[in-house]
Amino acid sequence: MGDAKLGRWLSLLVCVLILLKAEGGSVGITYLDSAVAKGAVCLDGSAPAYHFDKGSGSGANNWVVHMEGGGWCNNKETCLDRKSTDLGSSKQMDKSFGFSGILGSKQSSNPDFFNWNRIKVRYCDGSSFTGDAVDPANKLYFRGARVWQAIMDDLMAKGMRNAQNAILSGCSAGGLASILNCDRFRSLFPATTKVKCVADAGFFLNAKDVSGGSHIETFYSQVVATHGSAKNLPASCTSRMRPELCFFPQNVVPFMRTPIFFINSGYDSWQIKNILVPSAADSKKEWKNCKLDFKKCSAPQLKIIQDYRTLFVSTITKAAGSSPARGMWIDSCYAHCQSGRLVTWSGDSSTLVAKTKIASAVGDWFHERGVVRKIDCPYPCNPTCQSSDSESELPQDINA
Repeated sequence: MGDAKLGRWLSLLVCVLILLKAEGGSVGITYLDSAVAKGAVCLDGSAPAYHFDKGSGSGANNWVVHMEGGGWCNNKETCLDRKSTDLGSSKQMDKSFGFSGILGSKQSSNPDFFNWNRIKVRYCDGSSFTGDAVDPANKLYFRGARVWQAIMDDLMAKGMRNAQNAILSGCSAGGLASILNCDRFRSLFPATTKVKCVADAGFFLNAKDVSGGSHIETFYSQVVATHGSAKNLPASCTSRMRPELCFFPQNVVPFMRTPIFFINSGYDSWQIKNILVPSAADSKKEWKNCKLDFKKCSAPQLKIIQDYRTLFVSTITKAAGSSPARGMWIDSCYAHCQSGRLVTWSGDSSTLVAKTKIASAVGDWFHERGVVRKIDCPYPCNPTCQSSDSESELPQDINA
């Protein structure tokens, strides 16, 4: 039995190593120690960090900066728990990170961005890079906004200031950060630089849960208050409504100036489990199986899920408006974060929407090879769906 388990483990390890080789291998970590003196630190006070794979050839002056996901902490207790993990301390982060998907280095699997300067920004603040406060009694440093600025400054000094093309992207909480910081990113560059943003699974909906409550709005309000985020949220939104509502992309996107592309599922797995059906709204556990597998839903439950998808599609299309500068690829898969892995980005079996893979959609949109607005038909129409929850590390229940 032991030999069999060892054999399976070794086979898995070989598969992982083959994938890393195919996608260009792992990339070492860079600790930005100089940022500590500026107060740009992780929750525990450690230095922020990122991974940098340098561009070459025709991509030497092009940059894609991708922000890691990983949820949020909304009070002292959850932030104290977080500060001892790799989502709150660079001391706990892996020293290397395998680049794939939009960060992949192979032309065959990432033809539009393979030789760009590719950066993975590690996430260690719990506020989608918006906070700027300190809790000295508990030694908690809510410095997400300073971390973001310090890393951008460092990358600019390393050559990003000369970029011909630049993308700010991210997944999940990092995808939300790419929306909230998109115009700020644009302001770093001269007008001659083509700057755009890509948000993967970052369009979190302000919607009622199955009990009629507003759990996600309450949760985001606590995040904003705990981290002192209000002053760093887009002024184009906060000048019109309460700051905590500006954590929701539907209230930010209409006023953005910078082109942006949305990769999202209309049935985003994290949103189904935490916005539509948080545990606090399902005390009788009637949704326990359904929210993990739609095939186990009753007809009334499936209708509620379909209504959520309808609301999501109508909200994101309304927020994006009609400008071709705002593109989207919205599938009908039970997935969350789809740009960070080969299997969902451009692999042979990757999900198709209107016969188009994510990599092709993003590349066509960025290089303006056509208007890209791909919206899938409702579940269960798409047989190409790939389940994905890559790199998000989001807690499975924000109310747990």
